[in-house]
Amino acid sequence: MLKGFRDFILRGNVMDLAVAVILGAAFNGIVTSLVNDMLTPLIAAVGGKPDFGALILNLHGGHIRYGNFLNAVANFLIVAAVIYFGVVLPMNRLMARLKPAAATAAPTTKKCAECLSDIPLEARRCSHCTQPVA
Repeated sequence: MLKGFRDFILRGNVMDLAVAVILGAAFNGIVTSLVNDMLTPLIAAVGGKPDFGALILNLHGGHIRYGNFLNAVANFLIVAAVIYFGVVLPMNRLMARLKPAAATAAPTTKKCAECLSDIPLEARRCSHCTQPVA
């Protein structure tokens, strides 16, 4: 029973997930600081109010705090933009630069002249139509 648990924990994807969660938590502090300490004051300088928490709708004695919801939406959009422009977009550009180098790798198959199926370069006969291949 413990061997199965050990095998599960030491499986590659579980360890990768654990590392991703730890790095995500550390990155969360950086992004939160960027949003709260730099971008929100910048928005306040332009728009006048960095915090919508004071916006409340009174409805039949109940208090609907839609300002807190607007704060959460604004924070989400700012964090999503930071993640996209700071992580995703540079990573996509890097992968695009690396992809052509990988695409120029030597081919490992060739076409059969008779049936047009892909066969290994070293093959002397087609595995589909059994025709000799030069």
